[in-house]
Amino acid sequence: MRSRYSAFVLMDLAHLRRSWHPDTLPADLQPDPDSRWLGLKIKASEAGGADDDHGTVEFVARFKRQGRGHRLHENSRFTRFNGLWVYVDGELIEKPARRHR
Repeated sequence: MRSRYSAFVLMDLAHLRRSWHPDTLPADLQPDPDSRWLGLKIKASEAGGADDDHGTVEFVARFKRQGRGHRLHENSRFTRFNGLWVYVDGELIEKPARRHR
């Protein structure tokens, strides 16, 4: 997870492609050059150890685009593929809407 975050920061497309499962790798993978990544926080992980074939990572990545701050909160699924951990897909976790009184 951390290496993929770093690859987004550095726009390292080769690493992103290597670390993405070929069944879910987008054909038009292109990081947004207008995004400035600010930090990554791993909130939780499940499985993904030396004896596992699958695992999940919940994370929050902060970034700025056009001067506005954003958060990407996702629960990502990883699997072993050809002996390496690769990203399969993720489910966005939406922040609950604020109630105005």
